[in-house]
Amino acid sequence: MTDFANALAPAPLALATDTQAFALNTRPRHEPRPAATVRPRRRRATITRLERLARSSYFGGSLVVVFFALIGGYAAVRSGAYAAYIETNGALYDQAAKTAGFAIHAVTINGAHELSENEVLTLAGVGPRNSLIFLNVADVRARLKSVPLIREASVSKLFPNRLLIEIEERKPYALWQKDGAVSIVSADGTTIDDMHDARFETLPLVTGVGANEKLADYIALLDAAGDLRSRIRAGIYVAGRRWTLKTNSGVEIVLPEKEPADALSRLALLEHDSHILEKDVLSLDLRIPGRVVARLSAEAGAVRDEALAKKTKTKGATT
Repeated sequence: MTDFANALAPAPLALATDTQAFALNTRPRHEPRPAATVRPRRRRATITRLERLARSSYFGGSLVVVFFALIGGYAAVRSGAYAAYIETNGALYDQAAKTAGFAIHAVTINGAHELSENEVLTLAGVGPRNSLIFLNVADVRARLKSVPLIREASVSKLFPNRLLIEIEERKPYALWQKDGAVSIVSADGTTIDDMHDARFETLPLVTGVGANEKLADYIALLDAAGDLRSRIRAGIYVAGRRWTLKTNSGVEIVLPEKEPADALSRLALLEHDSHILEKDVLSLDLRIPGRVVARLSAEAGAVRDEALAKKTKTKGATT
């Protein structure tokens, strides 16, 4: 019995082993093993944390760079360095345009006679800082037309890198004296410049308020003067109504308000016949039709009075 019992004792252990083996062998093949499913998940989780850390570090570094860039830009603006840079090199958009091939390489200027090309460019505000694509031609034209010497101006862009400037200058036409200062004026009366050049001394000279706006009337009087023209030094516009002419010898010729040219023509004939302007007179008044009223100098007046007195005495003695 004992031997038989001992012989049967291992049987339950062998059955349990077979049962465990059967249980392990019956697991579905497509089900992943626990070890195989856990390790990849732990690896992906580790990579995700590293990526997040790297991204957060990159973002933080970018913020630091932007922050210090803003500080540097603010400091440059406050110190004036940025303004000086723009003043020297032009606006940033102009610099970009020039880099792209739209720099102004040539400027053609037509119509400049009194002004030099450099003066025209300076007045137009055009220089190396400008780019052709961002140049405002309307502003350039307005700046040029604000110059008294320039009557008209046009500005054209010739892409990619040329600029055309055409101007019409006002020609010096006469000299205008007002409040002791002499200015050069054009035919339309616009003041061009102060008189500081001897080459303009031969231009007609007018004085008085509004005389610059009546240049055409004054030139018409000079034409009517005939041979007297070369002896007329200046025209004085009086009370906005009439002219008084001043000769080189200092004689004043007072003209009437109406038909002054006719009166001046009569004076030209009188001068031809009697040389009245060579007399010792201060002024000739032509405002009374058909008559010339002469005002003598003090010396001439004294001589005349003495002659009249002698004439009167002689006449009385004869009587």
